[in-house]
Amino acid sequence: MRATDVKPNRLVAAQNAAKTFIASQPSEVKIGVVSIASTAALAQSPTDKREDVIEAIDRFQLQKGTALGSGVVIALSTLLPDSGIDIDQVIFGRSSSRWPNVWKQAEKREPVPPGSNNTVAIVLLSDGVSNFGPELAEAGKLAAERGVRVYTVGIGTAQGDTLSADGWSSITVPGNWTMQGYGGPHYTNVQMPFPHVPP
Repeated sequence: MRATDVKPNRLVAAQNAAKTFIASQPSEVKIGVVSIASTAALAQSPTDKREDVIEAIDRFQLQKGTALGSGVVIALSTLLPDSGIDIDQVIFGRSSSRWPNVWKQAEKREPVPPGSNNTVAIVLLSDGVSNFGPELAEAGKLAAERGVRVYTVGIGTAQGDTLSADGWSSITVPGNWTMQGYGGPHYTNVQMPFPHVPP
């Protein structure tokens, strides 16, 4: 997000894109925010208070890493708290549950058709490829099995940018990419502004 192929940098561009999206949503739609760096965290629980959502977005700071899979898992478990997702197991490979029978009951759920859940959706903004946490494809599978649609927006230009960091002389930052999986792209760069298409 430090790349400057989008001025002043990709982080500010992502913040502006998120705010544009929020402004286009009906006031009764609840919006939450998950921040993603080398891990992911819930920055704002879903709410209809737009000022709280904007404040959460304004608190974003540049950090290392991109844990897109973790971000999708955190978003899913927030949107569907009874969906049986053991966050610690998915993200860290170990369960923190003291009641394993509860999780086993939740695991017996039958998958629903992808995209069939019309009550929730995830909008994922990213400037690069996931390099920490669970695979994005696995997180995408969890979302698909629960019928949750994941809309994706790539932040950057087709030319990309080159950065120097931590002893590396140059790190190429992709600007135009597509990740394949589950019958179509995980995400592909799209143009702004966001169309208003509620879930």
